[in-house]
Amino acid sequence: MKNIVLFASGGGSSVENMLRSFINEKQIKVLGIFCNNQKAGLLKRVYLKKFKTIIFKNNDLLNGNVFGQLKRLDPELIVLAGFLKKIPKDIILNYHKRIINIHPSLLPKYGGKNMYGNNVHKAVIENNEKKSGFTIHYVNEEYDQGDIIFQKSIEVDTKNVDELANKILEEEHKYYPIIVKQVLNA
Repeated sequence: MKNIVLFASGGGSSVENMLRSFINEKQIKVLGIFCNNQKAGLLKRVYLKKFKTIIFKNNDLLNGNVFGQLKRLDPELIVLAGFLKKIPKDIILNYHKRIINIHPSLLPKYGGKNMYGNNVHKAVIENNEKKSGFTIHYVNEEYDQGDIIFQKSIEVDTKNVDELANKILEEEHKYYPIIVKQVLNA
């Protein structure tokens, strides 16, 4: 049995998608969902109420409280799914190549601080990119600069930010659980 934890800050569609993908998976167990936003939409999702949820303040990420909880849970993999805070160095060093993130662009383009969600899609459209997509990568000490595990590109065929975001999110939902399984089995 491989144990994972999920980190999220927002609406929770990626977390719920991951949980639904693993519900009948006998080799993967979700130990908990970490959330740094008490108003996050993910906390209202009925499906997620079946899972242990750890709500923490941003300061808990920096003062070692979250790290302590991670050490107690001892996951094989930490999966960031819409988590908007930088992971502290102590966690990265102790979980080297065991933290993965998904980013809504083809990194290294449109990565870095403040490049998340619709900020990314807006920049892609403003720059008249022909392709966009998403990247799954290991987390290191710099935003969106860890080793790339997987990328999926799509055609940019709209000037509407929400349409592009939804098109990419649909692909993320297809591939992220598959890549998590592959990383766990590597």
